[in-house]
Amino acid sequence: MRPLTVTTLGLIAALALTTARADDVDPATHQHAVRLAVGTCGACHGTTGVSGQPKYPRLAGQNANYLAAQLKAFRGQTRGDADAIGYMWGMAAPLDDETIDALAQYYATQRPPAGRMGDAALAARGRTIYEKGVESVGVPACAACHGPDAHGMGDFPRLAGQHAQYVMKQLASFQSNMRNVAVMHGVAQGLKEEQMRAVAAYLEAQP
Repeated sequence: MRPLTVTTLGLIAALALTTARADDVDPATHQHAVRLAVGTCGACHGTTGVSGQPKYPRLAGQNANYLAAQLKAFRGQTRGDADAIGYMWGMAAPLDDETIDALAQYYATQRPPAGRMGDAALAARGRTIYEKGVESVGVPACAACHGPDAHGMGDFPRLAGQHAQYVMKQLASFQSNMRNVAVMHGVAQGLKEEQMRAVAAYLEAQP
């Protein structure tokens, strides 16, 4: 009898952890999405969406509508940050809408990671910006869209527990307009690098 591989063990664990799926997701599509999440996406994002590599985003507990929209943007080559072009455009190209929706639902139902506190003083400064914005340069409170607990609201993404390095990378993409989202371009343009680092440190520490 062959020993179980790491991928097989991860798939078993992921299937066990997937406690819910959307009623309109076909069971076969759901299982296919789980296999993709574990066997392909898991290489960068972790088998349950808890990436241990700060370059790649943590997807566990993320807003399903947001994830589906991003995957469709990758597939349509309309999300233009560097890693989107280098990795995700190709990864998303063969995905149909049903598989995208099932992947998004899979990650949305996974347990999000605990926050990790780094520089407490930096995170405290970030909390002030997150909750109140920077009025002097017209930067609104992040909480207005992402929620007071950074768990996301509506179609806006969850940011709590996200890698600080990844948050910084995305803010830089918004600032340069490589990732073309008008509201976030305006926000990022108004922030200095140290302020962005503070917000990223605060978000990484949140549960």
